[in-house]
Amino acid sequence: MTTKMPLFEGLGTAGEKTAVILDIGAAYTKIGFAGESSPRSIIPSEIKRSRTEKIDKVDIFAVDSEELYAILIDFLHHIYFRHLLVNPRDRRVVICESVLCPTLFRETLAQVLFRHYEVPSILFAPSHLVTLFTLGINSALVMDAGYTETLVLPVYEGTPIIKGWQALPLAAKAVHSNLEALLLENGTVTTQSAGHRPLSSIMSNVPPHILEDIKVRTCFVPELAKAKMIYESQMHGDSNKRPTPPPSVEYPLEGDKILHIDGKIRETSAEVLFDLDNDEQSVATLILDSILKCPLDMRKELASNVVCIGGTSLLPGFRQRLKAEILDMLNRPKYKEELPLTTIKFHNPPSVANYTAWFGGAIFGALEILAHRSVSRDAFLKHGRVPDWSSVDDLSQESEVIPKEKTTLPLSSLTRQLAKEK
Repeated sequence: MTTKMPLFEGLGTAGEKTAVILDIGAAYTKIGFAGESSPRSIIPSEIKRSRTEKIDKVDIFAVDSEELYAILIDFLHHIYFRHLLVNPRDRRVVICESVLCPTLFRETLAQVLFRHYEVPSILFAPSHLVTLFTLGINSALVMDAGYTETLVLPVYEGTPIIKGWQALPLAAKAVHSNLEALLLENGTVTTQSAGHRPLSSIMSNVPPHILEDIKVRTCFVPELAKAKMIYESQMHGDSNKRPTPPPSVEYPLEGDKILHIDGKIRETSAEVLFDLDNDEQSVATLILDSILKCPLDMRKELASNVVCIGGTSLLPGFRQRLKAEILDMLNRPKYKEELPLTTIKFHNPPSVANYTAWFGGAIFGALEILAHRSVSRDAFLKHGRVPDWSSVDDLSQESEVIPKEKTTLPLSSLTRQLAKEK
């Protein structure tokens, strides 16, 4: 059996070994090396503990630092010695993270990497910002539709506009909950022994991995016009006005069980993302509200440069429906006066949406500037913490850990660096 080794060993400062790129998400983690166009592996963010034999999630929002520390040790051991097959001490690390990542998680992760695995340095790169590196643009409105939430963050001239962020717990987890409820209510199962039976009579809940597989294989987002017709028929209780649903499909469960998934379930499971809640918010309003929180001179450029990343955005029809919803809402009184926009434009990143942020980190990790932007192990052991954009209590300490140049990752510096290497 041949062992896959990282490419581009010559890239980096003084020919050092290529950096490890990590993007730890709530559901999946993308891992690989700098300079490559796609991750080596995309694995669930969970680990089977060596001592307890129990499967634990890598909880980004954990509150128990000791338990999180132990989980991350096993998780990173699995990454380094099962998937990457490299020595952690030899390679710098680039971690693509949300700017809203809890401080406890990032500091615990740094503790594990620096103290247990003794990596030489770590760069915490904002995922929304490094996404723009894949497109070569300075400004954009980045929507990350992940597993637990959808987060929108504007980036202008290479700087994240923190006051413009918007987030809602509308993402894959919400779709899974809605899909499970529809399946238990309307799904039927055929078996050789018991014939045709409701799904709810066989199982009280649907396992998460089955929900994920059903969503990926069978579900989609309908067009706005069709969605409005479906909503009207439900409101008036008139099934005759409902448009013709797509064909039903059969999904094999364990044993001889065959799950029949009605076409109505396939086209309505993702509607939870676009249905307005009591506060009249949805994934579409996130973009408009984020633009409204930005200065006037930024709004037109942000609306012309929207980038969708994250696994939920891969649902068929998601981006087309999102654009239609935004254009429809621009005619409503809430936005018509304050946002005189007539168009909105989306970018097509040169990678699959679920690992676009990782790809941006891989681009930055291949540059010589990485060493100057990272936090070294010596500096971390000296001060005991990772500098954060919100840490203003001791600027003198921060200046020793991070060089005095700008701590953001402006695209202009990336462009100059690429020009030098060419």
